[in-house]
Amino acid sequence: MSKHMYVTCLDMEGVLVPEIWIAFSEASGIPELRRTTRDEPDYDKLMKWRIGILKEHGLGLKEIRETIAKIEPLPGAREFLDELRTFSQVIILSDTFTQFGMPLMAKLNWPTLFCNTLEVGENGEITGYRMRCEKSKLTSVKALQSMGFETIAAGDSYNDLAMIQASKAGFLFKSTEQIKKDYPQIPAFEEFGDLLEAIRNAMD
Repeated sequence: MSKHMYVTCLDMEGVLVPEIWIAFSEASGIPELRRTTRDEPDYDKLMKWRIGILKEHGLGLKEIRETIAKIEPLPGAREFLDELRTFSQVIILSDTFTQFGMPLMAKLNWPTLFCNTLEVGENGEITGYRMRCEKSKLTSVKALQSMGFETIAAGDSYNDLAMIQASKAGFLFKSTEQIKKDYPQIPAFEEFGDLLEAIRNAMD
């Protein structure tokens, strides 16, 4: 199959940029907000819990965006994406929200991001969220495949496993020891250079 038929699908947080909620937990001094999909695989439960904590502390979108403005991509992430995009179409598939993700895309040279949307009240209070679709990462990968693309996927978390396993090639990147132990059949990498090489090789 010729190279242009591939789309590489990447998770965002933990792979290209630090975890937004962990950064906000540190900035706000609210340790409970450190929980991520690595700790709580049920995303709906996790988000409802987060929104409850924000409400309790009177925090909204403005405060989270102030933290996001200070977040820099992981060292080498921008160069990795620039190089990857010379030989593959790339889509970042994330369970984050447009309101969080777009400022970070600016720092990554504007790759394509498919994510969800927050519902925000006039006072900036986060009142809820809208998921783009059920099982968004897996659904997106299957949709790309139905359009005649082969997918290659990489991520670090439980919610990345479905898209990794459904793809022609899939990789764990900067994942946890537990996930690596539970899924020894998925190649795991820590360095952008190694991931880039693995993706390139998967296309040959």
